[in-house]
Amino acid sequence: MKFLDQVKIYVKAGNGGDGSPSFRREKFIEFGGPDGGDGGNGGSVILQAERNLNTLIDYRYQQHHKAKRGDNGAGQNRTGKSGSDLILKVPLGTQVFEEDNKTLIFDFVKIGEKFVAASGGKGGLGNTRFKSSTNRAPRKFTKGSIGEEFIIWLQLKTIADIGIVGLPNAGKSSLLSAITNANPKIANYQFTTLNPNLGVANYDDKEVTLADIPGLIEGAHKGTGLGIQFLKHVERCKSLLHMIDITNIDIKKSYNQVKNELKKYSSKLSKKKELIVLNKTDLINKDEIKKILKEFSKNTKSEVILLSTFEKKSVSKIKAKLINYAS
Repeated sequence: MKFLDQVKIYVKAGNGGDGSPSFRREKFIEFGGPDGGDGGNGGSVILQAERNLNTLIDYRYQQHHKAKRGDNGAGQNRTGKSGSDLILKVPLGTQVFEEDNKTLIFDFVKIGEKFVAASGGKGGLGNTRFKSSTNRAPRKFTKGSIGEEFIIWLQLKTIADIGIVGLPNAGKSSLLSAITNANPKIANYQFTTLNPNLGVANYDDKEVTLADIPGLIEGAHKGTGLGIQFLKHVERCKSLLHMIDITNIDIKKSYNQVKNELKKYSSKLSKKKELIVLNKTDLINKDEIKKILKEFSKNTKSEVILLSTFEKKSVSKIKAKLINYAS
């Protein structure tokens, strides 16, 4: 499935049906009188947050969405059928903006939440409504009102307990694949991950949702690489899991590079609770690992742990840690 996290759509609610100007015309009834029914209400366009969606790609190919209009009223005081609402399902974390793409009007943060993007028009009144003691045969009726129509923007900001960040090829996707049910693309080259991937890790009857964010390189906050396009997905994460390839020549530099990009994009990102993971420990000897860990941990306030995604014990250990960082 292709990933899309921003799209512009047009929504049009249904118009209300017209009221009826009908009069009774029945055999043996001398004074028939008005019997026009009201028009039905138009359907509304409603957005609803759905659990199993993680992209807005469906709205790229269908950008116009119209709800049904209400039926007109009829004789014998029959009210027209109301138009059915149009339900548009969006991923959790979707934000709705006005046409300027700057003014936020709704933010989906709970599964099943609904937002009426365009309200349907009210049905018109039939002539029966205007009957009175002084006007026994009114010919007056009203038209249905016009349903609302808008151009809106949908922007997706992934909601996850923990966001996995790091330089390209640090092993983020391998970790996600090892501890969750996700199947991200894994290969030995930079920018294997082109879109955020979500996965759910289960441990001790608890669930932790993780988001694998595409690799951040220097200048990511300005748009270099894939950076700024996906940095917004880190904003919603409760904590960060910072992956570092322990085989890098200068792992402190690798760490600071990513931290600086997060800070330049938003100071809030650099203040999030963080777990640092030195990955690929199976590629170097134990003595070298101890030396690197001791040197790296000197001026680091965050917790640092070691990982090899090929060792079950190592994977189980990190899953246990994640529970604390997800709360």
